[in-house]
Amino acid sequence: MKNLLSSNVGYPRIGEKREWKKALEKFWSGEITEIELLKETKKIRLEGLRKQQEIGIDLIPVGDFSLYDHVLDTSVMFGIVPKRFQNNDGNTSLETYFSIARGTKNAVASEMTKWFNTNYHYIVPELDDAKPFLVENRPLTFYKEAKDELGIEGKPVLLGIATFLKLGKGYEQEEFALLIKKFLPVYIQVLKELQEAGVNWVQVDEPIFVKDLSEGDYQAISQAYELIAAAVPEIKIIIQTYFESISSYENVIQLPVDGIGIDFVHEDSLNILRKYGFPKNKVLAVGVIDGRNVWRQDLESQLRLLETIQQFVDNDRLIVQSSCSLLHVPVTKKTEETLHSIIKDVLSFADEKLEEIATIVKGLRNGKESIADKIQESKQAIEVLNHSKYRKKTQNLVSTEGLNPDRTLPFEKRNIIQKNLLGLPLLPTTTIGSLPQTTEIRNKRLKWRKGELSDQQYEQYIEKEIEKWISIQEEIGMDVLVHGEFERTDMVEYFGEKLNGFLVTKFGWVQSYGSRCVKPPLIFGEVSFDKPMTVKESVYAQSLTSKHVKGMLTGPVTILNWSFVRDDIPRVEVLNQIAIALRKEVEELERNGIKIIQVDEPALREGLPLKQEKWDEYLDAAVLAFKLSTSSVENSTQIHTHMCYSSFGDIFHAISCLDADVISIETSRSHGELISTFEEYTYNKEIGLGVYDIHSPRIPSKKEITDNINRALKIIPANQFWINPDCGLKTRQETETIAALKRMVEVATEVREFQLKVLNT
Repeated sequence: MKNLLSSNVGYPRIGEKREWKKALEKFWSGEITEIELLKETKKIRLEGLRKQQEIGIDLIPVGDFSLYDHVLDTSVMFGIVPKRFQNNDGNTSLETYFSIARGTKNAVASEMTKWFNTNYHYIVPELDDAKPFLVENRPLTFYKEAKDELGIEGKPVLLGIATFLKLGKGYEQEEFALLIKKFLPVYIQVLKELQEAGVNWVQVDEPIFVKDLSEGDYQAISQAYELIAAAVPEIKIIIQTYFESISSYENVIQLPVDGIGIDFVHEDSLNILRKYGFPKNKVLAVGVIDGRNVWRQDLESQLRLLETIQQFVDNDRLIVQSSCSLLHVPVTKKTEETLHSIIKDVLSFADEKLEEIATIVKGLRNGKESIADKIQESKQAIEVLNHSKYRKKTQNLVSTEGLNPDRTLPFEKRNIIQKNLLGLPLLPTTTIGSLPQTTEIRNKRLKWRKGELSDQQYEQYIEKEIEKWISIQEEIGMDVLVHGEFERTDMVEYFGEKLNGFLVTKFGWVQSYGSRCVKPPLIFGEVSFDKPMTVKESVYAQSLTSKHVKGMLTGPVTILNWSFVRDDIPRVEVLNQIAIALRKEVEELERNGIKIIQVDEPALREGLPLKQEKWDEYLDAAVLAFKLSTSSVENSTQIHTHMCYSSFGDIFHAISCLDADVISIETSRSHGELISTFEEYTYNKEIGLGVYDIHSPRIPSKKEITDNINRALKIIPANQFWINPDCGLKTRQETETIAALKRMVEVATEVREFQLKVLNT
């Protein structure tokens, strides 16, 4: 079995302690030059390659690194730059690159949405009037760098033509085949140059193949790959899929490539292999190490899986690898010095997953006895966890407690009660929840965690920040206020620190979008409510104003989807446990006089299965969990929720079934597209469509906000519409936040006056 290879699909970009993020933000703030940024990020990139080399990975990916997003990299590589960002010379500077992602004073950033069903966000390619040309062969550049600097014969990574185009916007479905023909020459050019450089293997990522595509799509895709195969006969192409089993397996395995990468973390993949077999002229890259979760795997069970696969694929045609890019997990657990040894022993971050891959390959090459100690070590770590204080619990709490998931009155009747009680104006203004977290706030939190500030000193500081921003919001003229969430690191991590059954790491960061990194908590056992988590700050803020202050919680679906959940506990059970814990927090807020409570679910759409036949089961569970969290309040208490935009029409019915009184949706980068959904469906509850983009470091123009509001009011009645930014303001600067909110309230006031005149005539 000497020909058996180990491989990796992709490696985290951020560095062990987010050095990548820090370098980017220093560059954006003008603290370092472009040369210094590129020098620092090269250092991070080479360190990742060096680690993979030392672990002994045979096929090391190159070109998977990015300064922001790999989809944006592909767009820019092919000259796909929106007209509002184009310059005259046809080149794309680093300034232009970041402008596409973050926007400028005069240009709105490109739309950003979720990468399949993950919490990673990509920049959507704008393909209308596309005239692709090769600006720079990025995979070749990184291939040469790895070879020259470290002597690594790397495996260049290229986002596949089908996936890139399917993720884009600005064309009709029937134009897909024509678009493929338009982009095919630049893809072939990239591959020809790689072939000329002596590249052996190229990884072409086509995760779109796990979704449902039409026969017409596959016909166009097949023709494209036939032309590619004819153009670059000396290079070995492996089509890499992940996140699910391949949907049209028989079509994909017939493509004229040398290998197919399949995610075998999903059981369906093995069932499909059993049913249809695998071509004898292709290599199978077997994704057996879970690239999306952080729990150590039982090596013996993975070896058994591979032994089963070997019944269908010859030994010399196997590659062992991660199920997907390790972009979705933290870099290394070696820095987690404060975690209990039982938990640390059973964790596997990116570096540890590579070691698992190398170990499995060693066992397949030399026999199980060669890795007997590693097999026993993995088995023992898992067994110790299950018999420790961190053990799992499988009791179904929801059925035993018999909780009612429904409000006692329908929305139409609740709405009348709430309007009379709350006394809000037409087109009320609010924000989504978080307000700017300055360097000073973060430093104070760090000092408190280190014990350099007492609990009392830290709480007093947080109260001063709340006082300041309650005053600012009142001066601006906001109608419904927020306390600002200054005590919170992250909207999920914070609750992970407060609820039983969770643990939070110190350096377990993963990239969410741009330089934004999150630290998903670990759910190791039964989740339950301990004590009030948000009441103190919300009640204090409410005591400072006669206006209503929203209580702010993260919803059960988002907490689940943005945490690392043990894979031996049913996810739906964990979801319901979280919902019941949050229900108690909602009741505590109401009991303490908070009349508007927002339970955010930005990850509801993100968690939608990639296979449509699994949607109903997921959405039913999500709706039940949200209603369990929120249904026990009085009819006079107004429940809000917030969601991030992504194919809203797919979940429209489920969103209505949540029975939230008010929903806000992140829409500013794709406002018109979402409005079209409301032309097709009728929504009878109250709603706020984000009227400006908070992800861009810019102050929106009055016209921009006015246009967004008026466009929405053509479809949504004014008495149902709220005016708000499209997402939380945590990452924005104070000055730009105040200026943007002032402008938003100014426009809202003008539109309100006009609407009132219309209603009175």
